[in-house]
Amino acid sequence: MSLLDVRGLEVRYGGIEALHGIDLHVEPGEIVALLGANGAGKTTTLRAISGLIPWRGGIAFDGKPLRGRSADAIARAGLNHVPEGRRIFTRMTVRENLELGAFGERSRQVIATRQAFVLDAFPRLGERIDQSAATLSGGEQQMLAIGRALMGSPRLLMLDEPSLGLAPMAIETIFSIIRELHHGGTTMLLVEQNARQALRIAQRAYVLESGSIVRTGAAADLLEDPAVVAAYLGG
Repeated sequence: MSLLDVRGLEVRYGGIEALHGIDLHVEPGEIVALLGANGAGKTTTLRAISGLIPWRGGIAFDGKPLRGRSADAIARAGLNHVPEGRRIFTRMTVRENLELGAFGERSRQVIATRQAFVLDAFPRLGERIDQSAATLSGGEQQMLAIGRALMGSPRLLMLDEPSLGLAPMAIETIFSIIRELHHGGTTMLLVEQNARQALRIAQRAYVLESGSIVRTGAAADLLEDPAVVAAYLGG
């Protein structure tokens, strides 16, 4: 059974249909990439799955329908979303941001264990634990956004443009962390403009154009697909 199963997903913004009945699935242990140009519907797809916007069709997580469930209930179920632009709380410290990621957990011991895991994965956050999040570099803020999501102990982690606006060295660091999390067993749905990087770490991928999926397959195969190379890989 798929961990995430999306069937016939449609989203409208007023009179505009942003998603036209897309189907996708994510199996346990996979990294699945969702590629496409700006405005293709990638962020809309993640926002619908997270319960942040109205949608039509079918979405099931671990075999249970998500229709009618609130965004916070979906997050507590283990489907966590790192949004585009990081959206950290800059007036709070690193520690406070991380603690907010565990909002559904009452046990202080469990929260401390999760925080220890995050700080082991992101040592720089440990060095800055009591600093204001506003003082972090762009790469460190992205680490904090991912770390905050990990505090929810996700069964599926959705990442929206984790490399956006980062320097090349910071991008390499973020993708290295994504690989390590995957090797540790984290399942991911990855939206990423850097299609080559995404296809190198994903097992499968979907390509969106104007709200419709136009290609899907093994990531290694899409790396060699002439149309994908021409459109997204600088070929």
